[in-house]
Amino acid sequence: MDIRVIGDEVELDGDMGSTDHHGDHDTTRTVMENGNISHKTSNVMSGQRRGMSGVAFNKSRQHGQGNYSDNKEGHSHGVYDRMHEDGDIFMTQDNDQGSDNRTQSRVSDIDIFTVDINDDTGWDTDLEAEESKEIYDSSGRATYVEACKRLGVVPASYYVKHMNDTFLELKHHGLGPQGTKAVALSLVSNTAVLKLDLSDNWLGQYGGHAVCDMLKENCYLTEVNLSDNKLGTTCAEELSEIMIHSNTLTHMTLSGNEFDDKTAAYFADAILQTQKIELLDLSHNQFGETAGLLLGPAISENSSIKVLDLSWNCIRRKGAMAVAVGIKNNIFMKKINLSWNGFGSEGALALGDALRNNSVLEELDISNNRISTEGAVLLGKGLGVNETLKVFKVGQNPMQSAGCYAISAAILKNPNCILQDLDFSDILVNDDFRTLFEQVKEMLPDLKMVDGGDDVRPKPKVKVHPWVKLLAYIEENQLKLIDFFSKFDKDNSMSVTREEFAQGIQESGINMDRYEVEILLNELDRDGDGEINYRLNQNMQSILSKCEMVVGRSDFAASDNKTIKDYS
Repeated sequence: MDIRVIGDEVELDGDMGSTDHHGDHDTTRTVMENGNISHKTSNVMSGQRRGMSGVAFNKSRQHGQGNYSDNKEGHSHGVYDRMHEDGDIFMTQDNDQGSDNRTQSRVSDIDIFTVDINDDTGWDTDLEAEESKEIYDSSGRATYVEACKRLGVVPASYYVKHMNDTFLELKHHGLGPQGTKAVALSLVSNTAVLKLDLSDNWLGQYGGHAVCDMLKENCYLTEVNLSDNKLGTTCAEELSEIMIHSNTLTHMTLSGNEFDDKTAAYFADAILQTQKIELLDLSHNQFGETAGLLLGPAISENSSIKVLDLSWNCIRRKGAMAVAVGIKNNIFMKKINLSWNGFGSEGALALGDALRNNSVLEELDISNNRISTEGAVLLGKGLGVNETLKVFKVGQNPMQSAGCYAISAAILKNPNCILQDLDFSDILVNDDFRTLFEQVKEMLPDLKMVDGGDDVRPKPKVKVHPWVKLLAYIEENQLKLIDFFSKFDKDNSMSVTREEFAQGIQESGINMDRYEVEILLNELDRDGDGEINYRLNQNMQSILSKCEMVVGRSDFAASDNKTIKDYS
């Protein structure tokens, strides 16, 4: 069968079937319009067309939405003509033995009477593109490789190997801003990683913004560590919004990012409004007194954070008091780290009040906060009634043994105290404290205490003058002073050089270093000629006088000799 396109019609030349009365080939011309087809013929058909695989013609057949009808007239030869009546298509057929077996149609070359036009699977056309089944890349590997090419960075092999791990640890990898952006782009669609550690990668503001964009899209991450990345002020606002609106993040570590008082308002909003964050680490930043004034009220109203770390900042004075008031009113936080700030006595007063009223807090670290003995007494007033605190760390504060004593005495007066760990690190304590603490141990046998050791400073070792060492050696060996010098005088000239004297001291085994030998030589060689003359009586008398002046008397008792021997 041949197919040609003529205007708006498709022309099909071929054998469409024959009748029982004639063996002539029929020529059919078909014109489609409005989706309905009708046949009008002049001769009587046998009811079966060979080209239709035995499907019978019906005088009136309805198929799909189009009505097909054959109106037969008394012609032995005819041509099918399509006419339109109210959306129906009528076909007339004239059989002609001399026809060129031409069939014109706008339909496809398949049999239009055997196709269900309502069945979309029955149509085959080149205009329909095959749907390709793409496998979803849940790790973001392809995205990462493409991003690295576009950004001009070398892919991190460790990341490629571990991008399907639940805990992805990328700390200290030196990713930089561009490398971090490539990682962030791939993590947008990653469904495997639940915990992400990007600490110490020098992200800067550019890399920080890329990570923030990723956190806004990723809905699988629960814990994120961005410590030591110098994110600065510009990222603080975005991080705050993420903590407020995220439905999955529970742990956020942001220590060491140079956040200061200017960013405190953003983090105060995050603490106030977050409903998901359970751990927030803002340590090793630059928060000062102003930040404390902003963070305090937010801490008071927070209802989700259980662990808060504000250590290694500069919170002091009114800011410290505001934070303490926030702790007093909070009813959810269980662990708070305020170490290495500057709370002082003012902050200790407020913290004591917080310990008295807070009935939830289990661990408090206020090490190295300039808390004096007076501040320790104020803290003790709170510990005297607290019933929930299990860990209390106050080490490296200038409270001395008296401050430790005051805190221990307060604990002893509290029968409901449940302390398990008490830290007095680097604070020297005396016997009075140890005696009291024995009573505390009887009340709380499981209590563990750490201190800085006994407050008994060893006496400094007395520095012995080299003359004392020399005289002790002479008396121990029952020598005369002139005999001692004659041992060095190899030419018997009654004088020795500086070199000979130094060598003789070393050979005698006297415990002297070169500096002590130099002291003796400068005393003996007053004229600086390089020789020590021990022949003259006045010189010997001068040497003996020097020994007596250093020792303090001309004779030595047995105990003095023992002391000299110990130091020599």
